[in-house]
Amino acid sequence: MLAAAIGFAFGGTVLYAYYQYKTDKVEKKVDAFVNGFEDRYKKAIDDIDKEKESAKAEVRKEIEPIKELRASGATLKSLVDKVKDSVYLVETQNEFGQPQVGSAFVVTSDAEKSYLVTSLSVVKASTRKPGPGISLRKGDERIDATLWTWHEERDLALLIVNKGSLPRVKWAAADETPQYGERIFDVAGVGGAGGSITQGFVADVSASGVEHDAAVTGPFAGGPILNSKGEVLGVGTPGYMPLGFTSDRVTFAPYIRAACEKVLKCPGGATDAGGAGERR
Repeated sequence: MLAAAIGFAFGGTVLYAYYQYKTDKVEKKVDAFVNGFEDRYKKAIDDIDKEKESAKAEVRKEIEPIKELRASGATLKSLVDKVKDSVYLVETQNEFGQPQVGSAFVVTSDAEKSYLVTSLSVVKASTRKPGPGISLRKGDERIDATLWTWHEERDLALLIVNKGSLPRVKWAAADETPQYGERIFDVAGVGGAGGSITQGFVADVSASGVEHDAAVTGPFAGGPILNSKGEVLGVGTPGYMPLGFTSDRVTFAPYIRAACEKVLKCPGGATDAGGAGERR
C-alpha cells in the first residue's frame, strides 16, 4: 500500500510538472506574440501603404499618355482667346417657331460689311419667305444678320452684317491635311471667356471632309473647326451627311474651302477668304 501511494504521488508530481511546463511555454508564446504585435501591425500597415503608393504610381504612369492626348485648360483658353472676336452666337427660330441657336464666324469683311459662315441647319427656317429674323450676339452686343446664300449639300450658309472690318479667323493652308487621331476643336460664340470650346479627334479624312467626334450641336453648330494652331479646318455642321447617314458619336465637317463652291467667291490662290463675299 505504501509503495502504491508513493507511486501515485510520484506520478502526480510528474504530471503536474509537465502541465506546468506546457503552461509556461504557452504563456511565453502568448507574451511574445502580444509584445511583438504592435511592431508587426505597424510593419504590415507600412507595407500596405507602400504597395498602395506603388499601385498609384503605376496607374499614373499608364494614364499619362492618355492625359497628353487631351488639350490642357491653358491650351483651350488660348485657342478661345485667339478666335473669340471672330465667332458670334447666332439666335433665330426653327421651322416650328422655337428658339434656335448656333454659331457663325467671320471669313471676310470690308469697310462696310462683314461675312460669316455658319451651318445651314442653324438658319434653315430663314431660307423661306417670310422667315424668322437672325441676330448675332457677342456679350451685350446684338447685330442683325441677313442670310445671304447657302449650300444645302454641304450644310453651309453665309450671313452678312452691316458692320465692317470685323476680324476674321485664319484658314489652315490648303495642303495642310489633318491626320488621323489629330486633335481638333469646335468653338462657340458664347461663354464666360468670350467663347466656349469642345475638343475631339479626327476619325477619318477624305475628299468629303473630316470625320471627328467633337460636339457640333447647340451653340457649337456652325462654329469653326480648328487645328491646334487655331486655324480653321472646317465647319461644325450637324446636317452634313456625305455618307447618307448620321452617327451619335461622330460627325463630318466640310473643309472650310467647301464654302468657296457656292457660298463664297474666293480669290484664286488665296490662303483664306480674303475679299470673298460676293453672292454666287
